[in-house]
Amino acid sequence: MQKVYQAIRAVAAGNTSVILRGESGTGKELIAEAIVQLGSRAEKPYICLNCSALPETLIESELFGYEKGAFTGADESRPGLIESATPGRYSWMKLRL
Repeated sequence: MQKVYQAIRAVAAGNTSVILRGESGTGKELIAEAIVQLGSRAEKPYICLNCSALPETLIESELFGYEKGAFTGADESRPGLIESATPGRYSWMKLRL
C-alpha cells in the first residue's frame, strides 16, 4: 500500500493524464479522488461519470451538453460535464471506445 500512496502523491504533484485500470471494486475511483485532492486543482470542479450506467444514446449529451430544442425534451440548454469540469478534472469510469 505504501507504493500506492507514493504513486498517488507523485502523480498528484504533476500535470499529467492518468489511466487507472483494475477489476470492479478495487478502489480506482478512490485513487482518482485522492489524486485530485492532493493536486494543484483540488479547488476546481471534479466530475466522475460512470459511463456504463448510461444508455449509449445519452453519453454524448452528458459529456458535451446540448442546446435548447436540439431534441424532444430539450427545453433548455445544458452544458456538458466536460465543460462543467474545465479547468478542473474529470474521471470516466468504465469507458469503452
